[in-house]
Amino acid sequence: MKTFEFKLPDIGEGVSEGEVVAWLVAVGDTVSEDQPIVEVMTDKATVTITAPKAGKVIELRAKAGSVVPVHSVLVVFDIGDGDQAGMGAAVADHASGHARSGGAPEKPAEPAATAVGDIKESLPGMALFAASQSAAPKATALAKQEGYFNEKPLATPATRKLARDLSVDLRTVTPSGTNGRVTKADVHAHTGAPSQTAPTAAALQAPRAASIETAPRAPIALASEAADERIPLRGMRKRIFEGMARSKHTAAHFTFVEECDATALMALRDRLRPAAEKAGVKLTFLPFFVKAVVAALKKHPTLNAAFDESTQEIVLRKSFNIGIATSTEQGLIVPVVRNAERRSILEIGQDIVRLSDDARSGKSRKEDVSGSTFTITSLGAQGGLFATPILNHPEVAILGIHRIKERPVVRDGQIVIGHVMLLSLSFDHRLIDGHVGAAFAYELIGFLEDPDRLFLET
Repeated sequence: MKTFEFKLPDIGEGVSEGEVVAWLVAVGDTVSEDQPIVEVMTDKATVTITAPKAGKVIELRAKAGSVVPVHSVLVVFDIGDGDQAGMGAAVADHASGHARSGGAPEKPAEPAATAVGDIKESLPGMALFAASQSAAPKATALAKQEGYFNEKPLATPATRKLARDLSVDLRTVTPSGTNGRVTKADVHAHTGAPSQTAPTAAALQAPRAASIETAPRAPIALASEAADERIPLRGMRKRIFEGMARSKHTAAHFTFVEECDATALMALRDRLRPAAEKAGVKLTFLPFFVKAVVAALKKHPTLNAAFDESTQEIVLRKSFNIGIATSTEQGLIVPVVRNAERRSILEIGQDIVRLSDDARSGKSRKEDVSGSTFTITSLGAQGGLFATPILNHPEVAILGIHRIKERPVVRDGQIVIGHVMLLSLSFDHRLIDGHVGAAFAYELIGFLEDPDRLFLET
């Protein structure tokens, strides 16, 4: 028996380790060349690693959720009478491709959709990484069988484990989830079993006391207590967990809340909406907030900054890359509108739609979710009275916007109905003094309450 130890490849861009999100194979499985075998998450992206050669899996060296250094053994294959040197040559070709490209792999033209729904990139070279994740099923030899078949199904690690426990081939399960994702219910439905075990008649029957005299007030239990569910902290949720904790434990947060009369902003948006629709843009309020934030940051440049912990330096950013916090099935992701100071409101609107759609469908590119200098988060329809947003580390300021509501306001000494929204801004008090944060807030409110200034000053 010839064995081959397959190591975690050098993914490039300074990545030194990766977290094993989910194994797509198990010990004893026979895999073909280029078959996806494991999903590994780096700092910003999830990649699907494929088998460099056909063989049989005889050992998995890392568990789901563990962090593996680059060049550590991931999986051991039995390649039988296969050419181990050939497999090694394939890895060498991949490494030489890195050298030819200056040490980092080329970025793919289109990112792959993730099997766990996280941000995903595919990497080139000897098919170590899956090139793409087609939404439509791909035909293979197994597709000759009758019924549904998708070579690379979308599913969470929990769903994949359930499928393994029930001996279900996920590739043959018809998905019902968002963006073609296979759910636990789909797996149960595929087996013909209900998704939740129905209680038996014996379980529903109330236990009887031995006698009325010995237990006159015994409680009646209709069913046994349900067992708690434990969900491993891994993947994108783990990255969010770590990022939030790092921000909260390093920055000295303080929050400033103030009202903003959005009446003029609403009127301007309504006037521009028909022209935007002709250009194919659904105009929301967010592009105006981005422009107003940029205008206010230009007057208060210390807020468009980051703190470099390693050098103990405040880094004043000269570009205005505005992050837009976006809610997805996997958690909060922050796509970035780059160089917002150079973009028109229409261009910003187009970018926000593209970025948010990609984030929710798991197609974001790495450059789309990194490098923000200031972040905007919206509480949407929930609104709320106010909030205390947590900074997007290593930024020093963040803006939280709330739902616009009708409220009484005073104009020219008269009480009238106005459209009012609350703004919640958090700052890093280590670097931003209270009066500086308040001055920025009122500068921002000034642009929003008189939005025509955005076309004059930005």
